[in-house]
Formats: sequence, C-alpha cells, structure tokens
Amino acid sequence: MAKQDRILITGANRGLGLEFTKRWLQAGHQIFALARQPQHAEALQALKSNCGERLWIGACDVSDTRSVEAAAEQVAEKTSALDLVLNNAGTYATKGGSLAELDFQEIRTVFETNSLGPLRVSRSFLPLLRQGNHRRLVHMTSLMGSIADNGSGGSYAYRISKAALNMANCNLAHELKPDGIPSVVLHPGWVRTDMGGPYAPLSIDEAVSGLIKVVESLQPKDSGAFFDYTGRRLPW
Repeated sequence: MAKQDRILITGANRGLGLEFTKRWLQAGHQIFALARQPQHAEALQALKSNCGERLWIGACDVSDTRSVEAAAEQVAEKTSALDLVLNNAGTYATKGGSLAELDFQEIRTVFETNSLGPLRVSRSFLPLLRQGNHRRLVHMTSLMGSIADNGSGGSYAYRISKAALNMANCNLAHELKPDGIPSVVLHPGWVRTDMGGPYAPLSIDEAVSGLIKVVESLQPKDSGAFFDYTGRRLPW
C-alpha cells in the first residue's frame, strides 16, 4: 500500500471492521470508519485519542440509500480521494434453516444489507475512489455464498445474500475494468466474532492478518476474483 492510503470501512464498530481499522491506523493510514450508530461504538471512538485527524467516524446504514449518500457527502468534505473502499458491514439471519422456517421479511432485510448495501456504498463512493492511488474495491463475502461449495444447505437468507454479492462483484469487475480498479470478494474464514460465534476456529487477529496481505497485494488482474484470507481462490 502507499505511504498513507485513504481507506473507507463500513461496519467499523466491531469484529473484523474494528480490527481492520486498528491495523491500518497502526500502519499510518487515514481511515474513514462508518457504523450505523457510531455514538454507541465505544471501542471505535476510543481509537480517536491516539489518531487525531487520521480517524474520521461517521454514521452510515448501508441498507438505507439516503444514509449512504449522506455519508459519502460528508466524507467528500474531508478528502478528495479514496484508495480503498472496504464493504465490511453485514448481517446474519436467525431463521430460515429450512423451507418451512423461511421468514421472507428477514430475507429481505438480510439482502438489503449484505447484497444491496455494498452496491449502494460502491456507487456513492466511486467518484472518490476514481481519484485515488492504487485503487481497490473490496467486499467481505462468505464461502457460504458459493454454489459449488454448498454441501449442506440451510441458512437460506445468508447464503442467498452472499451469492448475490458475489455476482454483483463480477458485474463491478467488468464495469470498472476500464478504470483499472480491481473489485474482489473475500471470505474471512470462520472467525470468532459476534456473528461467527465462540467456537469458530479462527481468531480475529489471524483472519485480519491474512486478509490485509491479500488486500495489499491486489492488482487489476485480480479483479472479479473470490479469495479467502490465505489468498486461495475459491469456487463460485
């Protein structure tokens, strides 16, 4: 990465998003951290005391188009360019393990965040990203969105939403090819977070360490790819 990249992170208040924020601040980068309710993001707010102007925290609900557009306007007042946009915000469904259990409203809610959220963010922040250096567009997905790897079924809402995100990324890769901006989806592994639960095999530290290496090595030729945290290409 450049000496000081300008990085936008959604869902920066906890889990992977918070760890990405910490790591890249430690590396000297400028971070624009977005969360639905930043006033309640105590761990994120605590980082400001040591980072000064390098950390800007703003409100953004990726399921709400107006909220995303407002966040983009605010960030544009703080910087003329972004070098990396990380679509990290996501959610999981508590129901829908089987067809009989499906809650269609919950599926819509998950889809708004996991599938449409990254598209809203990408569209609103693309003008800033186009002005950046070593530009990259990155979306956190899941192996559960892989059709080829689905050997157990279940988790309808989450699987459908991540599969849709993977297809959206493929479209973005084609659209942004003339700009030389790679767009990729990353699977963090099964991580011990609020979403992943306490029995997941990977720590946040392990996952983010690997993901950062993947992100920092991205080139235009990688656009459209589906990687895990080790840099391995995953099946669609």
